[in-house]
Amino acid sequence: MNKFLWPLVGFLALVGFLAAGLVIKGNRGEGGGQEILPSQFLDKPAPAFVLPLLHESGKTFTPADMKGKVWLLNFWGSWCPACKDEHPVLVEFAKQGVVPIVGVDFTLEKGAEDTERERAKIWLEKLGNPYAVTVFDGRGKSSIDYGVYGAPETFLIDKNGVIRLKHVGPVSPEVIATKLMPAIRELSK
Repeated sequence: MNKFLWPLVGFLALVGFLAAGLVIKGNRGEGGGQEILPSQFLDKPAPAFVLPLLHESGKTFTPADMKGKVWLLNFWGSWCPACKDEHPVLVEFAKQGVVPIVGVDFTLEKGAEDTERERAKIWLEKLGNPYAVTVFDGRGKSSIDYGVYGAPETFLIDKNGVIRLKHVGPVSPEVIATKLMPAIRELSK
């Protein structure tokens, strides 16, 4: 009986420690525990990609096109409820013209590429388009290359193409005021 009881006790202890860690991290105030998902790309060059524009599939975009600018890279999808919460905040922020925002509409669902592309176009038409550039990643490869855990996720990239900040979850006015703007001001000097 002992040989069956010890693994169960060990498993329950592990679950308890993990749950306590999530509660502690999640209760640190604004941010909702997002520090749990660090990026291995911070202070490293943003991964390169070449993706078609959402509205003009014959044209492409690459992060190298933004060289010399401080900018945001926002991973989103029309299938994402949190992206819908974030969207009006991005629209208002884009109106300020502080930095360009590049949107990566992506899906990981095989066979959903055409449907997602059309839904994304309708989404931007109805809800407004905060993006200076919107690209389409029908296979989700760029999201994987950036270590995206889920949508939305936003990266702040400096003039040299280096990732300086990663925000997991919806961008809110508080995130803009406390995280993004201080970093943008510093990088824009």
